[in-house]
Amino acid sequence: MPHVLSTRDPRFEADFTALLGMKREEAEDVDAAVAAIIADVRARGDAAVIALTSRFDRLDLSPKTLAFSPAEIAAEVARVPAEERAALELAADRIRAYHSRQKPQDESWTDAAGATLGWRWTPVSAAGLYVPGGTASYPSSVLMNAIPAKVAGVGRLIIACPTPGGAVNPLVLLAAQLAGVDVIYRIGGAQAIAALAYGTQTIAPVDKITGPGNAFVAAAKRRVFGRVGIDMIAGPSEILVIATGDQDPDWVALDLLSQAEHDESAQSVLITPDAAFGAAVAERVEKRLADLPRRAIAAASWAQNGAVITVRDLDEAAALSNRIAPEHLEILTPDPEAVAANCTHAGAIFLGAFTPEAIGDYVGGPNHVLPTARSARFSSGLSVLDFMKRTTMARMTPGALKAIGPAAETLAQSEGLQAHGLSVRARLDRLNG
Repeated sequence: MPHVLSTRDPRFEADFTALLGMKREEAEDVDAAVAAIIADVRARGDAAVIALTSRFDRLDLSPKTLAFSPAEIAAEVARVPAEERAALELAADRIRAYHSRQKPQDESWTDAAGATLGWRWTPVSAAGLYVPGGTASYPSSVLMNAIPAKVAGVGRLIIACPTPGGAVNPLVLLAAQLAGVDVIYRIGGAQAIAALAYGTQTIAPVDKITGPGNAFVAAAKRRVFGRVGIDMIAGPSEILVIATGDQDPDWVALDLLSQAEHDESAQSVLITPDAAFGAAVAERVEKRLADLPRRAIAAASWAQNGAVITVRDLDEAAALSNRIAPEHLEILTPDPEAVAANCTHAGAIFLGAFTPEAIGDYVGGPNHVLPTARSARFSSGLSVLDFMKRTTMARMTPGALKAIGPAAETLAQSEGLQAHGLSVRARLDRLNG
């Protein structure tokens, strides 16, 4: 059974705070092991990556076989059924169309002092995308990471995707092809992150690393941040559904299970002003669990981390949602836009009964790489901007320097930085001479 809470209960605040504080991330202490792996890759390059791939993925490689060859990619892609290819192409087209609108514009203007100011946007030169591997790997994640990078104009785009025991998902290779990926390496784990960040004899380093992974990948991304940029440290999946009693309890149950089936640490929460509806949804979850292939995982997630919360009204529901700051927020109410207007912290919002979160995972268009563990309070999902950087621009005319330079000199002197002030004063003296 999930956690059952009600805002009318005197113990609600304590119980809700405990729910928010539940530690669902990996408890395994992996940082020391990851530090050793990174040091090994930095010291030995290809040799370390090859040895670690043999050890962890049961796959023997050489420098020449670290990456898939064009012939291997073509052979695997040819295995993709026509229906799956068409679905992936539709997803790629929609994701590309959505992200194309995110590309920012350069700006330039001249202010009242005569100074020309502005900024310009340029892409990172190279990006590395991590894709969890094996037959359970996700081609949708390839599209969600690679397409924004290509829209941004990234010049070199590579993928690290482990193939444990040689298992390859042809859809992942097709997704990489559709997204314009340049090279696909069949390596994974902390050793792949280290190779992307520091480079090896075969793998050139990148500027930005994105993509989800296990605890070892997350720990490695933390450690290489600063050497390279990263997108975020992804935690277990989350969904919060705000629903009124006029909704279909079976649909809501399926939406909750769509995240619970990811892993046992995932969290699915229902907030409703109708206690009877909440009970009906919980009943449908139990019935639907019986038929799920991943029922053991989903059942554990629902029992350990799931919750049904009864509130007084939808305003209270929105307030609780903001405290949860969920990765995915579904609003299934008669006027979802009105509720959404009060929901300021969420990775992605899905409006109305015919917009299940699963659409967003594949073909909706917006990115499915989203902030977890309440980090939607201060961060956003992956976008084109993650693969670009803004450079400010300034040009002073003699008149502009005469107008604002003395203030700069004064502030430099107040901070005790004499050369700063002198660099301005030397020019002012020339202008005033």
